[in-house]
Amino acid sequence: MALPFAFFALFFAYPVASIVGRGLKEGGQWQLGRIGAVLTDPDVLHVLWFTFWQAAASTGLTLLIALPGAYVFARFDFPGKQLLRALVAVPFVLPTVVVGSAFLALVGRGGLLDDLWGVRLDTSVWAILLAHVFFNYAVVVRTVGGLWGQLDPRQEEAARVLGAGRFAAWRRVTLPALGPAVAAAALMVFLFTFTSFGVVQILGGPTFSTLEVEIYRQTADFLDLPTAAVLTLIQFTAVLGLLALHAWTVRRRESALKLVDPAQTARRPHGRGQWALLWTTLVVIVLLLVLPLAVLVERSFAGPDGYGPVFYETLQSAATADSTFAVAPLDTLWNSLAFGAVATVIALVVGGLAAAALTRRGGRLVRGFDALLMLPLGVSAVTVGFGFLITLDRPPLDLRSSWWLVPLAQALVGVPFVVRTMLPVLRAVDGRLREAAAVLGASPWRVWREVDLPLVRRALLVAAGFAFAVSLGEFGATVFIARPDHPTLPVAVARLLGRAGELNYGQAMALSTILMVVCAGALLALERIRTDHSGEF
Repeated sequence: MALPFAFFALFFAYPVASIVGRGLKEGGQWQLGRIGAVLTDPDVLHVLWFTFWQAAASTGLTLLIALPGAYVFARFDFPGKQLLRALVAVPFVLPTVVVGSAFLALVGRGGLLDDLWGVRLDTSVWAILLAHVFFNYAVVVRTVGGLWGQLDPRQEEAARVLGAGRFAAWRRVTLPALGPAVAAAALMVFLFTFTSFGVVQILGGPTFSTLEVEIYRQTADFLDLPTAAVLTLIQFTAVLGLLALHAWTVRRRESALKLVDPAQTARRPHGRGQWALLWTTLVVIVLLLVLPLAVLVERSFAGPDGYGPVFYETLQSAATADSTFAVAPLDTLWNSLAFGAVATVIALVVGGLAAAALTRRGGRLVRGFDALLMLPLGVSAVTVGFGFLITLDRPPLDLRSSWWLVPLAQALVGVPFVVRTMLPVLRAVDGRLREAAAVLGASPWRVWREVDLPLVRRALLVAAGFAFAVSLGEFGATVFIARPDHPTLPVAVARLLGRAGELNYGQAMALSTILMVVCAGALLALERIRTDHSGEF
């Protein structure tokens, strides 16, 4: 556990604490009165209200739309199910700037709805809510549907034999069993939408701002570190509470039920009602998940003189790029792939060691460390990125001008996915196998190499795929620390969208499409190797 703890202490806790401390200190003295001043600012209160309100609304809307889909994937067996299941998960691993770009192409100025009916929602809260549903649909389908598919349907059938109606049997038997999974999914959706940055930054404009967006504005635009520090503390407190609730629901889900093989519970739909539910779910997936991505691709080929690859061709030249770029826009793809590969290796090493330590030890301290590993998913990435700049600037860790900063920040986001993917599989390994190998004289390293690794190799590959995909899309911290001569693809997309002109918009759509294809390819590849028990994601 020493290496993971040191990694998080040095590259997460230290930068965050430093930036908060710098904002709340003046002349070496804590200025706690700033907290009250910030919390009574009407503009800040408006941001807090909108952050909580849109997160709650996004969570409720996601559950309403995604729970029927969770049932369909859990209980129905139909042609193309595995491919559709992988397609549903694609939005979750897409960078938030790509999601924002997709909905901008659908509902923004010059978007599909604007061209067809003159309807624009790019500055409407509805665009933000729908983008959040698009992004988090897979969270509900995988978390709730994964458990739903493992519940024994004979329990509900027994209740109906004893006289309960269909709805009563579901409410009294199935719903209580699904409760922890629904709660866990709702908390994760709330966490992701509460800390939303890229989607709100692109679709919200100057009208709407979440805590994360406001932290970025106060830090990057106004250099108001005291206000940014207070907002970071508020977000940190809220995230800690959410993660504590999530850990409790996960423990309930793991210990309360006797589960069966999902292959035994899925059946071909029968009856008009089940077929109607299946087709309704397919229509929702097409309209909500497929259409924005299809429009993104369409806009990337819609050149000034008709459809063609003109925007893709201009990506190869720095002469037509955003003036803040020192390289051709297409080079940002290779930067992202290189950074993502390094970040994946770091995340696998740190996350794998952490998961192994959590498997072999127990107690409150270990549970607390498990929660700590999830914090980078909710704590302001903007704060982490700016903290990197002001803390990692002196020997022996003078990394401010080093390319290592980007993969280190990306690895912080990838580690939680590695841990959550590896931990359930490692816990399923029979401890007696390790004990027998140790008795026969095997060293701990050899026990891991010859006992654990063959059993968890598939989960390790899945973890690597997720870590790589989320590393490619990291934006909040990278926007601060990426060097001008080595920008990542999400940073390039955001910069292009921030500048006027048809060429900049078209290049942003083209880069977003390329990044979408790369992320989708990584996800489809790992779907072919994963099993139904390869972790929580």
